[in-house]
Amino acid sequence: MLKKNRKTKFRPEYPNEFQFDYKDPSTLFRFIMEGGKIVPQRISKVSNAQQRKVAAQVKIARNLALLPTGSEAYDGFSFPVPISPKPFEL
Repeated sequence: MLKKNRKTKFRPEYPNEFQFDYKDPSTLFRFIMEGGKIVPQRISKVSNAQQRKVAAQVKIARNLALLPTGSEAYDGFSFPVPISPKPFEL
């Protein structure tokens, strides 16, 4: 009997042995929605174990202010405020 070719729901770019790290916010930012919520597993298409690891690393990165927390922070998070080179004088 021939096997049917079925599309798997897991992303090939993240193999099972891939370690998500809180020090890499660009990778973790892909798993966060605009409103600040973590993307569910059915949308992110990673395995159950990987989803738990992603959620834990996102929470650590938020606590260290590497990722924004809350929907208000997402408005200006990607556009950092430029700091003036002139020192502040009284």
